[in-house]
Amino acid sequence: VQLQASGGGLVQAGGSLRLSCAASGRTFSSGAMGWFRRAPGKEREFVAVIRWSTGNTYVADSVKGRFTISRENAKNTVYLQMNSLKPEDTAVYYCVGRRIYSVAYYSPEVYDYWGQGTLVTVSS
Repeated sequence: VQLQASGGGLVQAGGSLRLSCAASGRTFSSGAMGWFRRAPGKEREFVAVIRWSTGNTYVADSVKGRFTISRENAKNTVYLQMNSLKPEDTAVYYCVGRRIYSVAYYSPEVYDYWGQGTLVTVSS
């Protein structure tokens, strides 16, 4: 199973980016896909998750109203649309997948698969 993340880059504060994560080798039809991030010198932080079967989404309070997670079933791909970016959003963003949905979606320990990470840098 591979999770291939893309879309990171350098953007000015207030700008937007869209991250993509394509899953290959299996689907997560009974589970979930989402995003975590790790800023320099900080712990991994939950960003957003989407439950594949229902489309229900959960987003961290720190990004609520600015970030949106969505999925495209046919491509087995999840997206993270990031708007109104702030310098504190600077981090490596990791795509994650879990085979069976967990209510502890905010915990990095519950995820079976991790992508390689894509760097997002927001300049002030």
